[in-house]
Amino acid sequence: MKKHSGMRPHDIVILLKILARGNREWLMKDLSFELGISASEVSESLHRSVIAGLLFPDKKRLMKLALLDFLEFGLRYVYPQKPGALVRGIPTAHSAPPLNNVIVSEEPFVWPYEEGNVRGQAIEPLHPKVPEACLKDNEFYQLMALCDSLRVGKVREKNMAIEELKWRIQ
Repeated sequence: MKKHSGMRPHDIVILLKILARGNREWLMKDLSFELGISASEVSESLHRSVIAGLLFPDKKRLMKLALLDFLEFGLRYVYPQKPGALVRGIPTAHSAPPLNNVIVSEEPFVWPYEEGNVRGQAIEPLHPKVPEACLKDNEFYQLMALCDSLRVGKVREKNMAIEELKWRIQ
């Protein structure tokens, strides 16, 4: 059995991509292509997620309650983030759907991205390819933005993000 040396940020990205796919069938090569992450990294990530108890041993089904617990109670500690410099990018956290419909802020948070059209404080994504992958999949985009709300949001934003994630995961 392979050794588990801890979760990596892109493991969360891959798990959320599986969640975003819903009941649609997928192969590792699909995740690799859609996320811009090598097939070998996707394979290793799925293995780590099985060992961590976030994915069933068949590597196809999420352990949804465990994933929700990790996102709610661990994400902000394991992958913390502080808003950075003003950059052009793609909105995230409370500046992106679905929270931007209920939270109005004059200081948007963005993932740095050259082709982005919003200027705001930089939030480093969990993987460099996240902004590009989110432009191709709206459900995945919303899940990633909700996770960033957990990483950088204030209490109100975090609570709203958790409620939205509970609804989407269960």
